[in-house]
Amino acid sequence: MKISRRQFIKQSLLLGSSLFVAPGCLSASFKEKQKWVPAYAILEQQGRLKERIEEAYAIFEECRLCPRECGVNRLRGERGFCRAPSEVMVYVAQPHFGEEISLVGHGGSGTIFFSNCNLRCVFCQNWPIAHRGEGKQITDDALSDMMLFLQRIGCHNINLVTPTHVMPNILNATRIAYQKGLKIPLVYNTSGYERVEIVKILDQIVDIYLPDMKYTDPEKAALYSAEASDYPEVTQKAILEMHRQVGLHTVDDDGIALKGLMIRHLVMPNGVAGTEKFVKWVAEALPKSTYVNIMAQYHVDYRAFEFPEIARGITAEEFLQAMKWAEEYGLTNLDPRSKRIQDFYLRS
Repeated sequence: MKISRRQFIKQSLLLGSSLFVAPGCLSASFKEKQKWVPAYAILEQQGRLKERIEEAYAIFEECRLCPRECGVNRLRGERGFCRAPSEVMVYVAQPHFGEEISLVGHGGSGTIFFSNCNLRCVFCQNWPIAHRGEGKQITDDALSDMMLFLQRIGCHNINLVTPTHVMPNILNATRIAYQKGLKIPLVYNTSGYERVEIVKILDQIVDIYLPDMKYTDPEKAALYSAEASDYPEVTQKAILEMHRQVGLHTVDDDGIALKGLMIRHLVMPNGVAGTEKFVKWVAEALPKSTYVNIMAQYHVDYRAFEFPEIARGITAEEFLQAMKWAEEYGLTNLDPRSKRIQDFYLRS
């Protein structure tokens, strides 16, 4: 597929000189890639995807899609903590070149940003979308058209950002899109604050799970994410279920992700994220070759300036310490860009 000069420059800056398979990634052979089909396609061919959609939509009647378990009837217009209606709301759908390298490739990750959120962190960098709910209300059919458009322009996957509260709509749109030719991986890009019971509904539908693991301390989670003190425990259970479903991060011969678990962890100032406990947990609860992205992009946004502990960016020393912990606990599949940032700080 041809790309513009601007796209080429942007990709080169983000990805470096070439796309490569990170150490520890499972690589599918060309033959395997030819055989590969998305999980949702298999479930639909088995005649089971429709039943799963009906099961998901029934939850709207007494909404417990997320750990908040508000219990409101969204089909009658009631709104819970996330403030979302039963119809899906989308802020933007576009190729994204700032995601993990194996998601971006040469065509970008087909990112769909959903309005509203079930976590609402005080430092949210997408707060107009997540907190204010900016976006446009659309039908499931229109959402399926977005998916097909992103595939048509060359995106490697459908990247569903903040999907929890609209999961039933996503499943229905995926089925509609598949019947019209959708055939690329589905990426569930979540805050991690998920009920295991809901994640199980996604089994054999989602190809790639991309959860955050924001905190390991319940008190920090409660303070910075709207009283979600159960975040560490709930998210750990959800991530274990995600791994059970999709296994390790797997890419094709071009380094493009096909399936698997990819965990994000944002390093925060003053140890707020509990990074050492996080990497220790991954090393003990999951294979040490689990894909982990130690992220350095924290900056003061939204209401973070109101909280002295997080009212500054992270230091080079804080990021280097985070990477050191990851290596000391034996994690072998760290995101390539995390390694590049580490190398940059070490040379500075």
